[in-house]
Amino acid sequence: MRSSTLAVFAATTAVSATPRYVMYFDQWHKATLPGKDITAGVNYAITAFAPSTAFTWDSSYTPFMPVDQVRLLFDQGTKVCMAIGGWGDTAGFSTGAATDETRKTYAKHIATTLKSLGYDCVDVDWEYPGGNGEDYKRVSNDQKKGEIEAYPLLLAEIKAAIGDKELSIAVPGKVGDMIAFSAEQVPKIDKAVDFINVMTYDLMNRRDNVTNHHTSVEGSKATVETYIRRGMTPSKMNLGFAFYAKFFKTADACTSPTGCPTVLMEGPDGTDTGKSGATTFEVENFNTAEFANVLTNGKADTTKGGQWYWDPSTKKFWTWDTPAFIAQKFAEIVKAKKLGGTMAWSLAQDSHDWSHFKAMQAGVKGM
Repeated sequence: MRSSTLAVFAATTAVSATPRYVMYFDQWHKATLPGKDITAGVNYAITAFAPSTAFTWDSSYTPFMPVDQVRLLFDQGTKVCMAIGGWGDTAGFSTGAATDETRKTYAKHIATTLKSLGYDCVDVDWEYPGGNGEDYKRVSNDQKKGEIEAYPLLLAEIKAAIGDKELSIAVPGKVGDMIAFSAEQVPKIDKAVDFINVMTYDLMNRRDNVTNHHTSVEGSKATVETYIRRGMTPSKMNLGFAFYAKFFKTADACTSPTGCPTVLMEGPDGTDTGKSGATTFEVENFNTAEFANVLTNGKADTTKGGQWYWDPSTKKFWTWDTPAFIAQKFAEIVKAKKLGGTMAWSLAQDSHDWSHFKAMQAGVKGM
């Protein structure tokens, strides 16, 4: 009989002496990949995503790139992990977490898949247990209350099933989305996993009605402090970075980075109204006049720690991270809070000059 207790104990006592440097590699951005001089130091690569429904029964999953080919992009010894889920993909998790029997089945199928495909670890990217996911207008949070208690139970079952392979999770950055991450639940979650990727980005999204930085120093620090207060172990936490800018249509002129009213960005049924979006730091985006203008005229908010620009020709408020603010986050959050590492979304999204990637690389070296 498997021992969940032993697996949980192993997860809580294993603390890596080497800082974790985690890089997601998503299936939608593969055209221009970085050289090994850029990826040097990355010690966890997470391919995204396997569908959450693939593990509710004995089905098969084929990754967008074979694991042995992914390994060639990184230093020898870099662990390659399989991410499950992602934004808008919650159905399989809800089904898998429902009962003791379904949790065991779900965990068993994950373990089998890791072994058959050659993965070293698994990342559970459930956005979000307990509600506020992509479907929150179609399936109310009240209907998902049972997921709050089931979430750490599912994680513990997965950890027990995969044995010495590592289990990580991606967790929300916005406090309002931390429904399943209360002071009561966080210690249970923390015990079940090896490390935690904190999505300290998308701190403004289309559900908001006034402007704010999507990944500022101040906002990232507040997220980390909230999790620590609720019982998360700092050494298990990886601070998240985003290799993309976000934009939001404002109702009127915007002369400051926070507090400007926006137009309606999400419909009554939760659908996107097309008034917000994201633009990666890929080379092809730098070749567009609009994005080049945004980056050229961007302003640094040194109080909150984020780059921003309001474009009067489009009434778009833009928000993004810079190498300088990345360095500030390493000093004021990663080091100051004694976090165990960092992570970024995602591998190929900084292809213009890899400056954000290089800033992370330098920050990790200084840990």
